Amino acid sequence: MRLDLLAALSGVLIALQARANGELSHLLDNGLQAAVISFGSGLIIIFTITLFNSKIKTGIRNLRTAVAHKKIARWKLFAGSLGGSFIAIQTQIVPLIGVAIFSVASIAGQTAMSLIVDRIGLTGGGKKLISLRRVAAALLTVVAVLVSVWDRIDANNLSMFAVAAGIFAGAVVGVQRALNGEINEYTDQSFTTSLLNFMMGTSFLLILLISAIFFGENELSPLPSGPWWIYTGGVIGVIYIAFTSTIVQHLGVLTFTLFSVGGQLVGSLVIDLVSPTDGVNVSVYLVTGIVMTYAGVVAGGVGHLRKKKAKQIS
Repeated sequence: MRLDLLAALSGVLIALQARANGELSHLLDNGLQAAVISFGSGLIIIFTITLFNSKIKTGIRNLRTAVAHKKIARWKLFAGSLGGSFIAIQTQIVPLIGVAIFSVASIAGQTAMSLIVDRIGLTGGGKKLISLRRVAAALLTVVAVLVSVWDRIDANNLSMFAVAAGIFAGAVVGVQRALNGEINEYTDQSFTTSLLNFMMGTSFLLILLISAIFFGENELSPLPSGPWWIYTGGVIGVIYIAFTSTIVQHLGVLTFTLFSVGGQLVGSLVIDLVSPTDGVNVSVYLVTGIVMTYAGVVAGGVGHLRKKKAKQIS
């Protein structure tokens, strides 16, 4: 199978994870518990893989050396807690607004945050100027969010707070990816970076859940018996990591992101058509918003991609 199609498939996996985590949250009526289950199951899987993979163990040693020599700040190792925050928000919001609108909102947040992340050089690769093309792309994706929910801006139909939370979740992911990029430079092994993320994310969510229970703001719910796919969030996360760790090396980050976003948007739309959450309807506004969002992502990256190819040719 072509690598670009695999990249698009990885985007579909993100949409599937959102649907699984959202339904688990709905059935449990406890978004925080659902987030812990999703992240925790992923941690168990990748920890088991680590026991039999010497390369991941080498990556752990490389990271320890980098920290010991102060090549990377210790606080950056907590990037996984941002991933935990994203899953916590995802499990709360998807049951309210559906996979498609959440995807559009989170992508808008990612695009906007990428401008800030590149400008301050959070990835460790130096500061990058904010081009007019990328600013236009960020604005287009924000407008796309408004278009996608235009027919549902109603206090009884759609929570704009939920949409804003989706945008914030995307911004959190933007920061996390930047930090992971720097961490990966020192581990030289993407699965080691992923293991660290799952450890930090699960720990963060457990602390939140235990604190909420202690203060009487949350209590554990019995696990629902099905459907079976509601428990696949962690597994999907591990598969997604396996895809990205292989494909990105061949396609490059930019090209991978473009195809992945396309797969995520189309996948989320299909999911909301085939297996929608209660009260979620697919309208022409939503479809238009998805098209605009994808156009914004492409507009923000095609120019850079052309420059990169030109340099390779010269």
